[in-house]
Amino acid sequence: MTATVNVQDLYRRVSSVIPPVEWATFTDDIEAIWRLKEQRNAVVLAHNYQTPEIFHGVADIVGDSLALAREAQDVEADVIVLAGVHFMAETAKLLNPAKTVLVPDPLAGCSLAESITPADVRALRAAHPGVPVVTYVNTSAAVKAESDVCCTSGNAVAVIQQVTRAWGVNEVIMIPDEYLAANIAAQTGVRVITHPGRCEVHERFNAGDIAELRDAHPGVVVLAHPECSPEVVAAADHAGSTAQMQAYVETRRPARVALITECSMSDNIAARNPDIEMIRPCNLCPHMKRSTLAKIRHSLEMLTYEVTLDPATAAGARRAVERMLQIA
Repeated sequence: MTATVNVQDLYRRVSSVIPPVEWATFTDDIEAIWRLKEQRNAVVLAHNYQTPEIFHGVADIVGDSLALAREAQDVEADVIVLAGVHFMAETAKLLNPAKTVLVPDPLAGCSLAESITPADVRALRAAHPGVPVVTYVNTSAAVKAESDVCCTSGNAVAVIQQVTRAWGVNEVIMIPDEYLAANIAAQTGVRVITHPGRCEVHERFNAGDIAELRDAHPGVVVLAHPECSPEVVAAADHAGSTAQMQAYVETRRPARVALITECSMSDNIAARNPDIEMIRPCNLCPHMKRSTLAKIRHSLEMLTYEVTLDPATAAGARRAVERMLQIA
């Protein structure tokens, strides 16, 4: 890491998606963030849904929830700034209990995380005794602590298959995203008991949107996130996590592609692959967009907002996350 950065070199990464006049408004914050990272011995982890000036301009580690969880284990810095939403910062803290973990905006929540409580998990266990609980990482640490193992959209199939083999069962409680659960059940043949939670970004897409895309853009390859409804997934050419979407685009290189997910994902892939036409039928995540360069700068300047966890809750949640990472 260096205290100085050439912002024009950084701009070359994003020049296809950010106009020069807009980039000029970012440069002061970008230069300050790089200086502060050096001073604080800090790193910035950014989810794939972060805007390009964050994702390509100041982040040290980028990826989907699974990638960030993996990378967080090996971070050597003293301070981790999680440019994403609160549950992601909690996961980073679980895996780095001795480090200072910061979230730039404490109100950066998640509709899925807010859809379920620890009491809901206990009620599901009581109603289905002996059935293992697989919890999506898009949940609070308190909910993870009530679970047997976590999963992400990228490793859910592997986790479900491993859990059912290990437990000798053909059903699981998979919470809280009912669409993800339904899509994984269709892939694995495992009976899934779920909870009425949905992602407010992905639930807004419907199969009619896909049909309209295909009519308006002949030959477009449609990639859907598995948090979309089963009808949307069935209408797409491929479904996968944000990392799997990126891998599909960069290895198969379709001439024209539409990502059925959050808006900034398309921008970040387009920045790396300017020769691929990106159709953008996207929805914005208001929580992801709470992270800005100015807030990341303030977070590093003031060491706010620090994520702390109750030790007993952290122990249970850490166990569920670590089990996931062992399987993944």
